[in-house]
Amino acid sequence: MEIARTVATRATCPRASVGCVIVREHRILTTGYNGAPRGVAHCTEAGCVLRDDHCVRTTHAEANAVIQGALHGIALQGAMAYCTHQPCVGCSKLLISAGIVKIVYQDPYPDPVALALLTEAGVTLVPFAPRESAC
Repeated sequence: MEIARTVATRATCPRASVGCVIVREHRILTTGYNGAPRGVAHCTEAGCVLRDDHCVRTTHAEANAVIQGALHGIALQGAMAYCTHQPCVGCSKLLISAGIVKIVYQDPYPDPVALALLTEAGVTLVPFAPRESAC
């Protein structure tokens, strides 16, 4: 989760710093943070475009992590995602379709439709619980 938090520091939408790290067998496959699509000015440069109190100029971190896999030919089937925020319904659908089997999130973003889809697809959704130090 610490790596997802670090990835989130690269976010270019001032409304939220969100990070996602997709892993399989303890190896990082892809990362993503919220920012504008390739070749488009970021919110930090051009400002946010708000609809229903959400910025529609930016691509969500989870979507960018899935896109990174597609761009570089990295299969995500059977992987898990660490997200700084619980995925919205749109990102939940992308993660399901990419083959993600487990999502660990830090900050809740309750969305009953996203939860229903994840449950139906058999994707495990787990709130992050830091491990206690062994020292």
